[in-house]
Amino acid sequence: MVVAMNSGNGHGDILQLAWQVYRGRWFMVFASFLIMAAAGATYMFGSYSNDIKKNLGYDQTTLNLLSFLKDLGANTGILSGLINEVTPPWVVLSLGAGMNFAGYFMIWLAVTGRIAKPAVWQMCLYICIGANSQAFANTGSLVTCVKKFPESRGVVLGLLKGFVGLSGAIITQLYHALYGDDSTGLILLIAALPAVISMLSVHTIRIMKVIRQANELKVFYDFLYISLVLAGFLMVIIIIQKTVPGFNRAEYGVSSAVVVLFLFAPLVVVINQEIQLRKSKNQQEISNSYEDHQIMKVTIELPPSSQPESIPSLPRLPISSEVKERSCFSTMFEPPNRGEDYLILQALFSIDMLILFLASICGVGGTLTAIDNLGQIGSSLGYSATGISISVSLVSIWNYFGRVFSGFVSEILLKKYGFPRPLMLSIIMLFSCMGHLLIAFAFPGSVYIASVIIGFCFGAQWPLLFAIISEIFGLKYYSTLSNFGSVASPIGAYLLNVSVTGHLYDEEAKRQMKASGLQTPSDGGKDLPCHGVQCFRQSFIIITGATIFGTLISLILVWRTRAFYKSDIYKKFREASELVETQNITVSRDGQQPTLRDDEKLRNN
Repeated sequence: MVVAMNSGNGHGDILQLAWQVYRGRWFMVFASFLIMAAAGATYMFGSYSNDIKKNLGYDQTTLNLLSFLKDLGANTGILSGLINEVTPPWVVLSLGAGMNFAGYFMIWLAVTGRIAKPAVWQMCLYICIGANSQAFANTGSLVTCVKKFPESRGVVLGLLKGFVGLSGAIITQLYHALYGDDSTGLILLIAALPAVISMLSVHTIRIMKVIRQANELKVFYDFLYISLVLAGFLMVIIIIQKTVPGFNRAEYGVSSAVVVLFLFAPLVVVINQEIQLRKSKNQQEISNSYEDHQIMKVTIELPPSSQPESIPSLPRLPISSEVKERSCFSTMFEPPNRGEDYLILQALFSIDMLILFLASICGVGGTLTAIDNLGQIGSSLGYSATGISISVSLVSIWNYFGRVFSGFVSEILLKKYGFPRPLMLSIIMLFSCMGHLLIAFAFPGSVYIASVIIGFCFGAQWPLLFAIISEIFGLKYYSTLSNFGSVASPIGAYLLNVSVTGHLYDEEAKRQMKASGLQTPSDGGKDLPCHGVQCFRQSFIIITGATIFGTLISLILVWRTRAFYKSDIYKKFREASELVETQNITVSRDGQQPTLRDDEKLRNN
């Protein structure tokens, strides 16, 4: 009967399949890829910062202040996390879209002279609001996907954060194709594009029931292969664009078309998965229809007493008044076992969170400092503008590789060998010291190698940080706790970048000017040139020491969680998923064959 109906209504089947794809969990993952691929505006500040400085008449100090508030807004997502705890994801995505457009659109109006020159505090507010929208996008899409695939969280985090790493290179291709070399158009693009994608995804990204799929990991590997091809293409085309003179707007249009094609290639995997699911459902319905017919024949001959009895439900135990009356403040120093759902205050005041936070300040803060100063590092060492651009591009691409590597490899090592994720974090942080030392003791071409190492290590730390938080403190308040962990980035950047690197760079620049017989400016508002290895040597030796200290701190977390990671940390999710699958099989009281509930109903719940 089902086959006959489907064959007679091909157009209706296509519409049903399209709706199934649109409401499916794999399309939700695809939509999250697009959101992440457009959420990298904070990594592109260097591309339009000169327009802000020139058109608004700012000095370098003011520009650095804007850069700091940009990093602060992008990595302070506690508000978005708290909102996500009490509202569905579409609310968070909508708020993020509005903030993104409002913040960057006001910057574009100011830079292009369409409004009166705003005060410095207003520009700081605009860029902080615009950058903070990235936290809303991360919370609305990334946290929802992690909760949907709890047994593949490392893989999910690696892929989604990997697309964030590629977003700067992706948006650059689109902006050159649309606006040529007009970098003010880039501000308008990053105001509109992320907001539009988030608004188009509000009906797709939502909380769904956790249902395991046998080939779940294989699907994520298919997504990985496509993203690797995209990353490889971006790396090759960027190097070509930086080394071949005269790359025009039409050629950028061709490269952008290829990038968009790769961005939508995962949709083929999504549609294929939904077709396979639909075929499986149809076969199951045919099988159930045949078995129903056979059982109905047998049921007529059975006495009423043989009908299946309803399973009595277990009585609910009353909750004691003592537990009801205890507030979150009274229990914040009484955390549950690792892996259970911590309350927010229990997690924030735990020793494990303190250790992880301190380690991240050192590790993420050190690599972010290197990335933020890469242009000045190259200039001080005599690299050409093309060489500096290649270094920045290498950081962007290897940032992606680090994210997908740590996500996928840590997941494989954890499941197969019980290899703790905090130990991989320690190894990545120690490896980043090589990049810092290559800058401190630079030799010809060392910045290129350092760009690869630092970009890789910066990217690799994020999926590990977010995965560790989800594993140790549970998923119930993950949206808030993950955003708290990201606050370590601007703190580390302020301590190591502003307080250490910037100060020592200015001191060395003043020393060189005095040695040359030049008078140093008294107001400190002008950019001081500095040349030679010594400009960043002392600061990156300090950063290396701080990173080693952070590595030792992280080893304490490895030791504290060794028993936890030796256990089956995904057991409860596997059991919960099996329970859902069991509950989906219902026995009707009239003795008919058990049937599977419609998968679409489960998705809409």
